[in-house]
Amino acid sequence: MKFKHILSAMAMVAIAKSSFAQYSQDAIRFSTTQPGSTARIKAIGNANVAVGGDLTSVSGNPAGLGFFTRSEISVTPELNIFKSKSDYLGNTTNDSKNNGNLNNAAAVFYSQLSTARGAKKTEGWLSLNFGLGYSRTNNFYDNTTYGGNNRASSISDYYTDRANASGTDLLADWAYAHKLVRDYRDQNNNQYYGSAVIIDNNTPAVQRNVITRSGGQSEFNLSLGANNSNKFYVGASLGIATINYNSTQVFSESGDLSYLQNNTNVTRGFQSAFMQDQATRGTGANIKLGMIYKPVEALRLGLNFTSPTWYNMEDTYRETLATDVSGDNSYRNSEVYTLNYDLRTPLKVAGGIAYFFKNYGFITGDVEYVDYSSARLMSNDSYDAEYEDNPNIRTFYKGAINTRVGAEARLGKFAYLRGGYNVFGNPMKDNGSNIKTASGGLGFRSGHYSVDATYLHSTGSNTVFPYEVGDASPSALINGTNDNLYLTVSYRF
Repeated sequence: MKFKHILSAMAMVAIAKSSFAQYSQDAIRFSTTQPGSTARIKAIGNANVAVGGDLTSVSGNPAGLGFFTRSEISVTPELNIFKSKSDYLGNTTNDSKNNGNLNNAAAVFYSQLSTARGAKKTEGWLSLNFGLGYSRTNNFYDNTTYGGNNRASSISDYYTDRANASGTDLLADWAYAHKLVRDYRDQNNNQYYGSAVIIDNNTPAVQRNVITRSGGQSEFNLSLGANNSNKFYVGASLGIATINYNSTQVFSESGDLSYLQNNTNVTRGFQSAFMQDQATRGTGANIKLGMIYKPVEALRLGLNFTSPTWYNMEDTYRETLATDVSGDNSYRNSEVYTLNYDLRTPLKVAGGIAYFFKNYGFITGDVEYVDYSSARLMSNDSYDAEYEDNPNIRTFYKGAINTRVGAEARLGKFAYLRGGYNVFGNPMKDNGSNIKTASGGLGFRSGHYSVDATYLHSTGSNTVFPYEVGDASPSALINGTNDNLYLTVSYRF
């Protein structure tokens, strides 16, 4: 059976769920990745395309590996602090979630190429460096809560609409058995359900939605980068990507019901909860190709191409409806659905420029284009993606431009000061917002060792709909913030 997620949610990539199917939203959610990077690159707004010489090149622009003249290894743990502020029906609710994980770990191995006898040591292919690393490209950890008194609609109106739209609907059947909708049979047009929830100014429906997410996306990269004459650098990498996504949503509602009992109309208080649990796992692969050119010593121009990632996905979804009616009965129904499908994320193209001031530092910037409407779900025997989800991707999503700028200043012999700004473009045609990130950090290098620390602050907003019932559909405005701390320790040998 094909199923839909109905209750909406907000993520820091500004994705909203509405009445269209789950998979189109997940396709975009899993397409909004960013390159894993060291704390140094995080501090300069994640602008890495033209910089080179940093272990971020293993998972970013592999051409940057050609700048290494020594082998190096690093590790980058992080701390994430997520906060949400929601406005629903005039009521404000705050929520938060903290977690720590490994953001990046990488190594590059320098290999000098031999030159012909008598040839210049600075011309031709000078080195071919090999890199490998792990990076976290997406973080799903967040808690979001909103609620209030609804005097215009009930989620039972949504169940009623589902019943009238389809003669056989499992969720509507459950709601009817729970007395949330009642039999107002019309023999002429077969419209037989009506909402049993009493809604007026004195008896609102008390509603609350609690959303909890966890997991992330990661990538393991095998990369090569080569140096030609200290002017032209090329690279390629193979990425093995994984998805681990978990989501739990509980929409609860309480109020009064009016229904027939023994041919008598009675009014009873009720409490009901519609629960959705999703666990999605995926494994995929992609390739990256990159180049960096130095027309003059101080200027670097970079280009990076990331192919689509081809995933095989496994999705397990459980929906449950539980209702307690005062002085009557308690009801509970649950169903589990599983599905395997394939996902192709959009390709990405990025260009960058960096200008280096001798002994003082550098400034850099990237522009990246991603056409989210090109993401595709591939069908199998039990799921026809072309019926609804792929058209929804083309209808609701669009191309977006991600911009990243940053600078590094050298403070004396060992210390560095960094700052950056990143705008992650909104993938949605309507609703959502750009994600804006400001970052800053310090670095210290001495001998074989270096330590870099970065603070990053992101903000974004979104409007979500827990259910849709025409003009009476309620909405929540959710403002989210992420505060991240990164620490990279590196060793050169």
